[in-house]
Amino acid sequence: MKKFSLVLLVILSSALLAHAQTPAASPSPSPKPAMSKAQSQKAIIATENKLWEAWKNKDTKPFKANLAADSVLVSDSGIASKADIMKAMTESGCEVRSFTLSDFKVTFPASNVAIVSYKGTQDITCGGQPGPGTVWASSTYVQRGGKWFAASHMETPAK
Repeated sequence: MKKFSLVLLVILSSALLAHAQTPAASPSPSPKPAMSKAQSQKAIIATENKLWEAWKNKDTKPFKANLAADSVLVSDSGIASKADIMKAMTESGCEVRSFTLSDFKVTFPASNVAIVSYKGTQDITCGGQPGPGTVWASSTYVQRGGKWFAASHMETPAK
């Protein structure tokens, strides 16, 4: 159960941060966003869905493309890097049969930072044990070079 949460968190965080490998030069005090808030919200939610689908299919390509190089996954098993996430995708022993994401909320504490929170409902087993059916999740995104990358991800099993 703990490995499952760590693996998912690492995978989602890594995928979103892969394209953000080169931080922008010293940003101006208020950098102009490359897209509107509505466009950014839509892109971030689409990326979260894409990463969950990739995790279900054990496809590392979306994670490589959408996780920042310096992304982290935090879970009850500890902190994992992008490399840890990529490795765990193929070695975790988790089988995701289905998932649904809902109740999205995206906030922007700065023009180049977004926090997305949502509910994930899933049918999963890891190491032959059932995983949590419902989780509350959050991911932090950073905008680099006009693109949003996942920088961190966390999940908590719902009660």
